Amino acid sequence: MSSFFIKKKGNANVPKTDEKTIAVKRKADGDFGSKARSKKLNSRLNEEISSDSEPESPVVSRKRKGKDEEEFEETAQEKKLRLAKLYLDQLREEEEKKAEESFETNLIAGRLQDEVLEQKGKLQRLVAKDFLPPDAADLRLLRGHKLPVTCLVITPDDKQIFSAAKDCSIIKWDVESGKKLHTIAGGRKGTEDRHVGHTAHILCMAISSDGKYLATGDMNKLIMIWEAATCKHLYKFTGHRGPVSGLSFRKGSHDLYSSSHDRSIKVWNVAENAYVETLFGHQDVITGLDCLSRERCVTAGGRDRTVRVWKIAEESQLVFHGHEGSIDCIQLINEEHMITGADDGSLALWSVNRKKPLSTAKQAHGCHGDQGLEQPHWISAVAALQNTDTVASGAPSCSHNSQVQLWRCGEGFRSLHPIFSVPVAGFVNSLKFSSSGNFLVAGVGQEHRLGRWWRIKEAKNGLYIIPLKKQNSDQEDTNGE
Repeated sequence: MSSFFIKKKGNANVPKTDEKTIAVKRKADGDFGSKARSKKLNSRLNEEISSDSEPESPVVSRKRKGKDEEEFEETAQEKKLRLAKLYLDQLREEEEKKAEESFETNLIAGRLQDEVLEQKGKLQRLVAKDFLPPDAADLRLLRGHKLPVTCLVITPDDKQIFSAAKDCSIIKWDVESGKKLHTIAGGRKGTEDRHVGHTAHILCMAISSDGKYLATGDMNKLIMIWEAATCKHLYKFTGHRGPVSGLSFRKGSHDLYSSSHDRSIKVWNVAENAYVETLFGHQDVITGLDCLSRERCVTAGGRDRTVRVWKIAEESQLVFHGHEGSIDCIQLINEEHMITGADDGSLALWSVNRKKPLSTAKQAHGCHGDQGLEQPHWISAVAALQNTDTVASGAPSCSHNSQVQLWRCGEGFRSLHPIFSVPVAGFVNSLKFSSSGNFLVAGVGQEHRLGRWWRIKEAKNGLYIIPLKKQNSDQEDTNGE
């Protein structure tokens, strides 16, 4: 019995421990469960807080959608009108784009066409009709040379002018202010060895198309090369056997062509300080020379009364006849056409494809002298506004009333028509248009650049800057109406 009760006690103790453990377990399970429940509750609360609008949103969106449908509900006619407006807007945008594209295309095509015509020598911009005569008060006279001005050039940017004179000096001018920027003084005869510069009358000058080099030629058979920006002396070219009468740089290069009273043409490379070759053909002194971008130049042959086109690469020449007197000046208008002036008072327009002038204006500047003994005023200078229909000529007068005359070339350069004249005092020894066509510069003096046949005492040695005013579009429209 005792054992039975002992067993019972033992067995009874076991469930107690189990109950305790179970209670602990239950407590732990209860705590865990409560924590889990609290977590679930929190998560539900969090979910409810974070997505508070979710159950309401469909309702709101439906309400809003209904309102929007009510607001934007349109009839079939309104829809057609709206679509038509959209279509018109699209068409308008397309047309504007097409207009812009066509404008750009036309602009590019126009430029390309001009370049092609310029290369062919057939470009002729019609600008002469727009020029108006300047007022006498608008003319400016730049004075600085002691003796007559013989030649001048304008820099490619139209900001400076270089001029030279019989006093052997070179002056660099500022166009806008009219002030001297630099002066290269002339030297006396016999000081050639120690003087940097010319010691004899300067007859001609040229500037390269990039504005880097300036070349000058004198009565002492010398060609001098200068740095245009600083007026620093660089080289001296010798080789001509007579006075250097003409200089011109080939456009887009540093090739220099020179002409002389020794009847020859010489070719130089200024960048390499080198002589290239000599060409012969004229029967008298060469009085003028010009060139553009082609490897050729044109010359006026003075008393041999010929104009010649020199094909440098082929070493050949074309000979043209037409003037009755000495041809004293020449200028290219484009690659195919040129203008010349002679002491018989005539101006002539030429094509390189014809041996005779296309047009001749006789007694272009009138006559002087007693009745029955009239003599024409000889043409002492010509200039051309490149690739246009505008040219200019200058003539001396026995009195102080000399003139610079502007001319309009007819279609195909087959005629010459006077536009207006500008009175200046003195011999017009040189004429140059600015590349922009905004002004014309005349180099004048008391004497002719090549001699002292007579003297105009009332004249002043200097440069006349002649502004070339143009009609504006409004005036043109008004005049047209």
